[in-house]
Formats: sequence, C-alpha cells, structure tokens
Amino acid sequence: MRAYYFDNLPGDQRLLHDSGNHVEDKVLHSLGVRYWHIPIDAEGQYEKSVDAVAEERGYKNRDVITITKEGLGDLYESKLKSFYEEHMHEDEEIRYILDGSGFFDVREHPTDSWIRCHLGAGDLMVLPAGIYHRFTLDEKNVIKAMRLFKDEPKWIPYNRGAETDVNPYRAEYLQTIAVK
Repeated sequence: MRAYYFDNLPGDQRLLHDSGNHVEDKVLHSLGVRYWHIPIDAEGQYEKSVDAVAEERGYKNRDVITITKEGLGDLYESKLKSFYEEHMHEDEEIRYILDGSGFFDVREHPTDSWIRCHLGAGDLMVLPAGIYHRFTLDEKNVIKAMRLFKDEPKWIPYNRGAETDVNPYRAEYLQTIAVK
C-alpha cells in the first residue's frame, strides 16, 4: 500500500491524483486505519494470516467481490459513482485485495484533507466505523477483494451530511481518535 495526500485536481477519479506528499503510517494509525501486507502465495498460506487477523478482530463472515466493467455491465458507472461518494459505515470496513488494485481515500481529521491509499494484491486494510471515506478503481479497472464482516454481511453507506455528522458511530470515532 502507498499513502499520500490527494491533489484535489479535477479529472478522472481513477488516476493517481498524487500531490507528492507522502503520508506516514503513524498518521493513518492516528486515524484508526490499520493495514497489513499479506503476500498471496500459490499454496494458499496467506489464508492462515488473514484468518488470524479475522480471529483477532472478531470477524465471522466473509465474501469475495469482483468489480470490473464486464462484470457489472450497465451498472458499472453508477456503482463506481456510488462507491466514490463520501460516506461512513457503522461497522468497520475490511478489505483484503486478492487481485487488481484500487484506491481508498480517507478523510484526515481535523484538516479534512483526503489521504489516498493505493492498495494492490496482498494488501489488507481496516477502516474504523465512523471514518469518512470513499473508494474507486484505478486505471486497471479491476479489483477482486475479500470482504470480512463481524456479523452477517452488510454494507450500508451513510453519505456525509449534517445528519451523518452527528451519527453516534461518527461521534464515537471522533472521540476515539481524539484520545490518541
């Protein structure tokens, strides 16, 4: 994974948008973002490492999602647009990249700057409940990711707005990172 500040220039969201300003791991950690690189091997040993993270964090369920233009057909553009809307979840968002690559952008608090995280195969990222973020593919237009869940699989985005700003999960997130 590579993390840097988003350049905020107009253009295709799937481009790097690299400001040239690297983001240190400690900044991501202070925001509650966790990251592991677990190389994918032909023998499937990576599954043991992913299982260990899942057990440690209490994840009980998982599925695999593949996002491609061919796979989503006519829904491709609308899905990419919805993933790229700034939002939060009331649960952690956990993704282990099995193939392809993409970007998770997270809001830095209190600056409100975007931090762009470029993930590829073998990267596992955990975004805490309550953090504002968004997702997009990169120029390769393909990603295959394992999604992990503490309970039944669900993915409910709460788009940023006045109501979401006072959501209890958002408030708890802000209290948690203020302590760090």
